[in-house]
Amino acid sequence: MAGFDAAGFDAAGFDAAGFDAAGFDAAGALREGLGDRWRAWEFVRGFAAGWTTPLAAGDGAGRDVWLAAEQRIGAELPAALREAYLLFGRRPDLTARQDRLVPPREFSLDDSGTAVVFRVENQCCAAWGVATADLARADPPVYVRDQDRGGWEPFLHRVSTACVEMALTEVLMGAAKLRNACELPGELITVVESAYEQMAVPEYPLWCDRSITVRWFSAPGKLLRMDGRGPYCWLFAGGRTLADLESICATVPGPWVSPEGIIKVSETGED
Repeated sequence: MAGFDAAGFDAAGFDAAGFDAAGFDAAGALREGLGDRWRAWEFVRGFAAGWTTPLAAGDGAGRDVWLAAEQRIGAELPAALREAYLLFGRRPDLTARQDRLVPPREFSLDDSGTAVVFRVENQCCAAWGVATADLARADPPVYVRDQDRGGWEPFLHRVSTACVEMALTEVLMGAAKLRNACELPGELITVVESAYEQMAVPEYPLWCDRSITVRWFSAPGKLLRMDGRGPYCWLFAGGRTLADLESICATVPGPWVSPEGIIKVSETGED
């Protein structure tokens, strides 16, 4: 990874590398795992092309803005965080439809001075950050803080993995135009586990309740997030096409939020 520069990543290389934008399979793209930062950024590129629009020049933060942020913090920030911001830090469909990636000009230490906050929940009920003690590490762990509980708690083991989770969440929960949700009874949890491939994103806790963990599943053109393993369990589903989402709702015959089986989310403008 020495010398790796996400801003120089070639957007045109993904279709040639086997990515099918019309039926991108998130689990398939991660079948070899998230072994390093390169795989994370490769996935984000393919996922953006398949589920929203391909990444392009200008989608990342400027280097001068980044350097100014580091000067204000008084320290060089982790390489993985820099690479993510330079690659897609200005793409709200991947960073700011549900929760918000903090712009570099707003970087600050938390009130305890022990973490740099880079993402905040949409009502400021939680924040994600990197420990100041880890700033010298290239791809350090990410911690989350529930404002009610206080204190920083483990979230995911690497910044790059947390950025993959962010892109998935922002697209499914905020930018997807065809989506639905349902509370899953126990017998339907196994239906999802059998019908869809679990993605190689480590299981992680909900910020608001650490006893509930999140898993991701997919198939070509289909994206599913399962919160909990029972008795509490909610499934959030998105489809690239109406047929994709109808297929999920038929495969998992649960009490979907939309009685018609479809929630159509109107397209929103860029922030």
